[in-house]
Amino acid sequence: LSPPSLCRRSSLARSSARRSSRAFSLLSVARRDCSLAASRRAGFSKTVLGESLKAEGIDYLHLRGLGTPKAGRDAARKGHVAKMRAIFADHLAEPQAQMEYARLKDLAGEKRVALLCFEADHAGCHRAVLAERLAEEDGATVVNL
Repeated sequence: LSPPSLCRRSSLARSSARRSSRAFSLLSVARRDCSLAASRRAGFSKTVLGESLKAEGIDYLHLRGLGTPKAGRDAARKGHVAKMRAIFADHLAEPQAQMEYARLKDLAGEKRVALLCFEADHAGCHRAVLAERLAEEDGATVVNL
């Protein structure tokens, strides 16, 4: 068996889930300081997205503890990717982030997962840090769409 694939953005999630016999999960990592996962993009609120994906046979799991802190989001918005990565690396040392990363790692070892991202450049997203870490630690293949 080949290592599990990790991808970001929902387009691959829908098409791959239909073509592949392997189980597929779509994971969302939310902003750390939000009480609810929310999106301003139509159809991508946690509830609507989860229900839409379920109708397509795709599991959805929200891992709130793997969201980036506000300071990291602010750095990313300003184009300070290295600063965002440093802030997020510090955040990953926190207990909740460690527990949810372990959950992500377990899921990625069991089935194909996708990390949902809307960044124009995947390298500027904190999810890239998660995907890179999983690839380094477990040999997962990362596909950026």
